[in-house]
Amino acid sequence: MAGTPNGSAPAGTPETALALNSPKLNGIRRLTALDTVRARIAMAVDLGLLSPGERLPQTDAIAQALDVGEITVRRALSSLCSDGVLERKRGRNGGTLVAEQPTRGVVDAAEAYRGQTAEVHRLIDERVVMECGIAHLATRSATASVLDELQRLVAAMDRTESWAEFHSCDERFHLTLARATGLDATVESYGTVLRKLYEYYLPYPLAALRESNNEHRALVEAVRAGDAAQAADIAYRHVETLHRTMFVGLMS
Repeated sequence: MAGTPNGSAPAGTPETALALNSPKLNGIRRLTALDTVRARIAMAVDLGLLSPGERLPQTDAIAQALDVGEITVRRALSSLCSDGVLERKRGRNGGTLVAEQPTRGVVDAAEAYRGQTAEVHRLIDERVVMECGIAHLATRSATASVLDELQRLVAAMDRTESWAEFHSCDERFHLTLARATGLDATVESYGTVLRKLYEYYLPYPLAALRESNNEHRALVEAVRAGDAAQAADIAYRHVETLHRTMFVGLMS
């Protein structure tokens, strides 16, 4: 995953950007699952990552992407509709959408995320180091079957219809790349960092995610060619761009 090709984040208001660096709570683990879903979707709307009128994915896809239960997602979406952040429409083109004029800054739980800049930076640094090492080692150990699986996941990400589906494929892609090293301990350690970082994942424009899939494709090609330096360089740029954009609400 990554952001826009030039590494710029979708536009948010200057006031929003400043507010994101004003922590009021210590950590997100005190939040309920319901609060985490409300906070992450509301922040995505506040930042312009989800646009007015944009339809949200199905509840099961959101639940998988945000690692919560479907009932929790339904309750969160319903409450955000009550808050004026989202709205529901009936009919063929209905569903749950971002309100045309969404209420902003109404979800108090978002402050718990906004206070986690240092933790997000730490996790990003860990992932950058591990991702580059994994890409380098994969060029030496990746089997044909693993490379084919990586290619299938790239193709699947080209076909996804929402940020939630893309996120699930992306996670499988990076864990499969870690398995390509043939080092079980690496897979376990990397998986732990990835899951912790994904706790801060915000919904992101699908068009930018699909563009980022070109980096996945190039990474697979470099690994298949056995070009360790190129694979590590792609991995570095991929993760750096990703976190300048997708975690824009948590970066200073």
